[in-house]
Amino acid sequence: MIYELRVYRCVPGRLPALLKRFETITLKLWEKHGIRQAGFWTTLVGESNHDLTYMLAWESLAEREQKWTAFSNDPEWIAKRAETEKDGPIVQTLSNQLLMPTSFSSVK
Repeated sequence: MIYELRVYRCVPGRLPALLKRFETITLKLWEKHGIRQAGFWTTLVGESNHDLTYMLAWESLAEREQKWTAFSNDPEWIAKRAETEKDGPIVQTLSNQLLMPTSFSSVK
C-alpha cells in the first residue's frame, strides 16, 4: 500500500469552504472514481490553523495515476470546483508526498 499525504493551506477565512466542498462534493466523486481516503485532519496546534491535511491509500503508483487523472478530468468535478471558487480561490498552497510504510509500521 502507498499513502499520499496532502496538505492544503487555505486562503485565510476559506477553510470552512474547503471542508464543505470535501464533505458535500469531493468525497462523492472520489467514491465514483474508486479513490480511498485514509483520514482527514485540521490543525489544532501547529504552524497554521488554515490547513487541511489528509491521506489517500493506493495499491500502486499506476492505480494513483489512473484514478487521480480520471477524477481531475471529470467534468462534474471541474464544474463544481469552479462553482465553489466563485467568491475567490480557496487553496493558497498544496503539498503532497507519497509514502510507503516501514516493515514495523502499524499501518500497512
